[in-house]
Amino acid sequence: MHDGGVFIIMKIMCSKQELLNGVNIVSKAVPANTTMSLLECILIQAGNGRIVLTANDMELGIETVINGMIEIAGMIAIDAKMLSDVVRKLPDEDITIQTDEQVVYVTCDKLKFELNGKSGDEFTFLPQIEKNDSVSLSTFSFRDMVRQTIFSIGNSDINKVMSGVDVVIKNDQMKVTTLDGHRVSIRKLQLKNIYSEREVIIPGKTLSEISKILPSDAEKDIKIYFSDAHICFEFEKTIVVSRLIDGKYINVDKMMSSDYETKIRVNKKSLFDCIDRSMLFSKEGNKKPIILEITDGSLSMRVKSSLGSYDEEIDIQKQGKDMTIGFNPRFISDAIKVIDDEEVDMYLVNPRSPLYIKDENEKYLYMILPINLS
Repeated sequence: MHDGGVFIIMKIMCSKQELLNGVNIVSKAVPANTTMSLLECILIQAGNGRIVLTANDMELGIETVINGMIEIAGMIAIDAKMLSDVVRKLPDEDITIQTDEQVVYVTCDKLKFELNGKSGDEFTFLPQIEKNDSVSLSTFSFRDMVRQTIFSIGNSDINKVMSGVDVVIKNDQMKVTTLDGHRVSIRKLQLKNIYSEREVIIPGKTLSEISKILPSDAEKDIKIYFSDAHICFEFEKTIVVSRLIDGKYINVDKMMSSDYETKIRVNKKSLFDCIDRSMLFSKEGNKKPIILEITDGSLSMRVKSSLGSYDEEIDIQKQGKDMTIGFNPRFISDAIKVIDDEEVDMYLVNPRSPLYIKDENEKYLYMILPINLS
């Protein structure tokens, strides 16, 4: 079809908001640095009554369907950053995108952009995963689970496995574990159904990006499908496919101990506020430990650094021995921040052994290694 002398190979129309939402969702799978220019693109496919946007960096791929009108079916790849910047600056009107073989014309009201396009023929589509059996959980639970574990993920340059999230599904329970060499985070989730046992290591980046694009509607579910090398997440009109990390996760059960010499119960907000204040004196590059001194009914916290010093005391309930122990304050802050209980229980063995923060049913468990004060 010709349009003012141009041979049109695709023409669609949609609202600015619809297009912007779609672009924002799939952009999470566009790599920041790559030598392959096609990976920096978003593929727009129009056909079979659907407008589909796709981005794929070969490790993580996202596909989402947007509402709109298809005048001429076709597909084109457009630089993701350029498309995102252009759409963001358009007025809140309907947008028409039409393409010839090389050029993408984006028009809105009396405004017209011309962008360079690429053929979609060489674009790498998402791997197909058989959708035989799925694990289902609410989007609220999923987002919560990520929030409560993702902060203690390891560095992929040191150990690929530690940069992942270990997920074990057994019967009606999902157990999620992250660790970075200084601490361990474990979260257990009750599932709605009973499932066969499986264990996978999901890249931390995948879960982090999904939690950013999940719908806020807590009633909605996310479905998870597995293959040998990939995992697929499906919610609303979006599909996310990620490579799994190959390898064996560290057996954290061997690190855990239920023995303790000291147990304290403390108000979560009071503890968090104190740790937060103490961190004024342990800025990056000046990593001074916070010293916790536990006595009957009282927890004293001290930091001394080249910037100055800090000393504060809060009330606690204590069982067992008095103790003085040092920690990286950020590690305690990260764990406390994501606990929803009003009071937290902390278990200690001695000044050289880990601190355990956990609830009675161990729905959450945080293990933090101490800093040697001598």
